[in-house]
Amino acid sequence: MHVLIFGAAGMIGRKLVQHLAQTGELAGQAITALSLVDVVPAERPVGFAEKTSVEVLDIADPGAAARVIAGRPEVIFHLAAVVSGEAEADFEKGYRINLDGSRHILEAIRREGMKAAYRPRLVFSSSIAVFGAPFPEVIGDEFFNTPLTSYGAQKAISELLLTDYSRRGFLDGIALRLPTICIRPGRPNKAASGFFSNILREPLAGREAVLPVAPEVRHWHASPRAAVGFLTHAAAMDLKSLGARRALTMPGLAATVAEQIEALRRIAGEKAVRLIRREPDPVIAGIVAGWPRTFDARRALALGFRPDASFDEIIRIHIADELGGSVPVPS
Repeated sequence: MHVLIFGAAGMIGRKLVQHLAQTGELAGQAITALSLVDVVPAERPVGFAEKTSVEVLDIADPGAAARVIAGRPEVIFHLAAVVSGEAEADFEKGYRINLDGSRHILEAIRREGMKAAYRPRLVFSSSIAVFGAPFPEVIGDEFFNTPLTSYGAQKAISELLLTDYSRRGFLDGIALRLPTICIRPGRPNKAASGFFSNILREPLAGREAVLPVAPEVRHWHASPRAAVGFLTHAAAMDLKSLGARRALTMPGLAATVAEQIEALRRIAGEKAVRLIRREPDPVIAGIVAGWPRTFDARRALALGFRPDASFDEIIRIHIADELGGSVPVPS
């Protein structure tokens, strides 16, 4: 099987690459070729380099996506995107990458299929940002999309395009509305949701973190490990049961910031918690106020998608995967 990953150098992309290289298979088939695409060079996985190709390109450039789709991969993961805060700050860049880039990928698949029969599985990483206030306390599978950010609008439009291209038989697509991924490894990025990870990741490493919102803010989360599980499950499952509804809200874990901090206290102690400094940011608070808090993702659960069990588990996953299994003692 040939697998192609757009956005392979990003956080979830790197985790997915590591997983595929370690298992060597997807959907019960051996991976014979792994194509990694991003605007910066993705890292070839150890032990899988001979089967891996790396290409640097911008999916928003005309013809760029078509060059790699010409290899006719059986499974395509579309993870490439400008994150929420950056998409809101730079309107043109957000639409160029998040919408035009997605359209270029879909069109490249369609045009490749015009040459000879070709209908790949396309797994698209969407977002719960497709929902916006006002909404009920718990959002079910029947709730409509009313995004309140440019990022959410770009994801929602891409979901509609993927559904229509699937309906027309050009591809076999599924869109996963991912929860906010926590704890994200690395350094803080421009995502408006970044503080959810920062207030855990930084103290766990003995560094100070800034909390820009009130402790009672509640949000929907999943670990990087759970996100990889969602993606690989979507690549392998029979999509006939989805019918024309090709977008799924992924199961997650609803928690307030205060509950996150309490989980940190249980696992890393009071010294870690004292490294969190409250510094209200009205811009971030305003964006977060328009985000959903809790979901009833029973459709995805019924289809076999599995969330994290607790925030303690999410923190322990980060410690195991990123910190070598132990927490540095904060200074």
